[in-house]
Amino acid sequence: MPDTTQLLVFIAAGWLLNLTPGPDVLYIVSQALRSGVRAGVVAALGIVSGCFVHVFTAALGMGALLATSATAFMVLKWAGAAYLVWMGLRLLLARPDGVAALPSVPSATLLPANLGRIYWRGFLTNVLNPKVALFFLAFVPQFIAPDAPDKVVVFLLLGLIFNINSLPVNFGYAWLAGWAAHRMSAASRARRWMDRSAGVMFIGFGLRLAMSDNPKA
Repeated sequence: MPDTTQLLVFIAAGWLLNLTPGPDVLYIVSQALRSGVRAGVVAALGIVSGCFVHVFTAALGMGALLATSATAFMVLKWAGAAYLVWMGLRLLLARPDGVAALPSVPSATLLPANLGRIYWRGFLTNVLNPKVALFFLAFVPQFIAPDAPDKVVVFLLLGLIFNINSLPVNFGYAWLAGWAAHRMSAASRARRWMDRSAGVMFIGFGLRLAMSDNPKA
């Protein structure tokens, strides 16, 4: 394991990286705005579960495969891009479910949540993005000593620390978005605006992922 100073640097860097908005943060915020803090927390748990998949696959060599194999990278890249675009189109085309006709009482306008579906979609949003695997492959080894006796175990432990440390940030995003949802005036219109904005951004993330090159190229 890294020494105390290196470990603290690793934790601080992880927090800064998790604070950076991206598809994961956008998904958490959009779910919390639609259905409250609990939905945002479940979305965050789904995303962190996807991160664990990337940690294990990177530790076992899948990250190296994605970095060196154009075919493997392309297959996962297009699957992830298609999923992000599909998520974006769903948000853009989603019906307001009659919520717009309700009085604008903030606490009455949150939509019921299918927590299992929210979790699964959060998981897929993360696990189908090959850049997450490449991120772990590039970031974590910087904190592993060249003479470490079992680099795979250290990699897994650092990945575990990174993912656990991401939870307060992700839960914080969920809480802030849920807090805002309860206090917005005309919450149904605001949520519809958020759905459309999130839909456009998800499509943008998907297109950017589709146009990205294999880092080896």
